[in-house]
Amino acid sequence: MALTVVYAADTGHVVGALALTGAAAPVDAAALVGRALPLRVALGGGRTAILPLNAGELAVATVDEEPEVLTDPLAFAVELTAEGAPRPALLRLAEWGGGVALAADGLTVTVRVAAARPARVVALVSDDQDTRVLAGEIPAQQDRVKLPVTLAPGSTHGVLVLVAGWAGRLEKAGVT
Repeated sequence: MALTVVYAADTGHVVGALALTGAAAPVDAAALVGRALPLRVALGGGRTAILPLNAGELAVATVDEEPEVLTDPLAFAVELTAEGAPRPALLRLAEWGGGVALAADGLTVTVRVAAARPARVVALVSDDQDTRVLAGEIPAQQDRVKLPVTLAPGSTHGVLVLVAGWAGRLEKAGVT
């Protein structure tokens, strides 16, 4: 059995995994996911937020067998060699236990421990029919970053947050 993962090129987070027998998986993300990989978050009341990850921002790797990645892909990342090739062993990411807080003027991402070096952050926030894509970094020796976005007070959104080195978060969040 071959294990193939689709991962976010910016942060290394695995966002999808499939186990194949026989033929090898395509090496192009668009051949696997189409134009975008939709991640879904239940918002309640029968509503679902769809957060599409653009295929152009994704990459594909064949990796060593890791059964847990099939059930919890955001807990793993692909590491690259100095030459930019994916390593075969997946990296198990630390749970960050911090928080994701939405306010009318931004998304604050807080991790459990201050970053030793800058940590890249990519976040997707659902907003009716659109998805807001936010990017930034947690500075070295800091444990949080606020990414600007304008949202209606009291609204509910689906949020995907990928912080390099930390397990990804896909959840429902309300604006305070």
